[in-house]
Amino acid sequence: MSTPLFESNIQSLPRIHRGKVRDIYAVGERHLLIVTSDRLSAFDVILPRPIPGKGAVLNAVTDFWMKRFAGLIPNHLAPEMDLKNHLNADELAQCAGRGIIVKRLKALPIEAVVRGYLIGSGWKDYQKTGAVCGIKLPAGLTLADKLPNAIFTPADKAPAGQHDENISFAEVEQKIGATLAARIRDISLTIYGQASEYARRQGIIIADTKFEFGVDDNGTLHLIDEVLTPDSSRFWAADTYRPGISPPSFDKQIVRDYLETLTWNKKAPGPELPDDIVNKTTAKYREAQRLLTGS
Repeated sequence: MSTPLFESNIQSLPRIHRGKVRDIYAVGERHLLIVTSDRLSAFDVILPRPIPGKGAVLNAVTDFWMKRFAGLIPNHLAPEMDLKNHLNADELAQCAGRGIIVKRLKALPIEAVVRGYLIGSGWKDYQKTGAVCGIKLPAGLTLADKLPNAIFTPADKAPAGQHDENISFAEVEQKIGATLAARIRDISLTIYGQASEYARRQGIIIADTKFEFGVDDNGTLHLIDEVLTPDSSRFWAADTYRPGISPPSFDKQIVRDYLETLTWNKKAPGPELPDDIVNKTTAKYREAQRLLTGS
């Protein structure tokens, strides 16, 4: 197993952002280097111990999906750009399997969330209102039920350290315009539908997910950031799924469940994860990659 990367140290390029998982550097004026680290956050706190190989899994799964849906929508990939032309040997080693140069686009200020099953905050909302984010649903649904149709429930991107907030489709239209809002809604539902059918054949249920989009100088919509990964989606094992319970997922749920057993106030600094939790989480991420991509 490779040495985990908590944070990258690229001196050849100016760093312009460090997020919960990704470090972003400028490559000239028209491209970015995204390095997907092995950092893991829970309850919006970056934990001190990384998950070995997690960044490479996220990078590989995103690459798989972006190429699969390239015929539906352009994406931020810039295959003509070679890391070797911009980094020294040590930096290339840091980026192995986890660094990628992408187009520099204007990110749109919303999270495009699609829900296909009744779980998480959607389940809580439904119990109180009979709806999810204002979208009325049939009565009598249970926890983890498959929805009659997938629903688009956008969120407003929150500042660093804060939670994203659900917003109405009308608010999305106000933010970015009705035409672009409709395009994002429709393409998000289409990608989710096609990905769900494929993933189910591979043994994974995609309960919900989020997409991010950006536009170029001509206003052309692009798929950006990460796509249908264990971090941006809720994956369940199809062979053990049943409604009425919260199914175990292929992501950091193992970590969340462990943290809930501790007397921790969910504020930084986060607690150190024990070996068995780290190893189980690594295995879950790698299993999701194997099932989805075959590698």
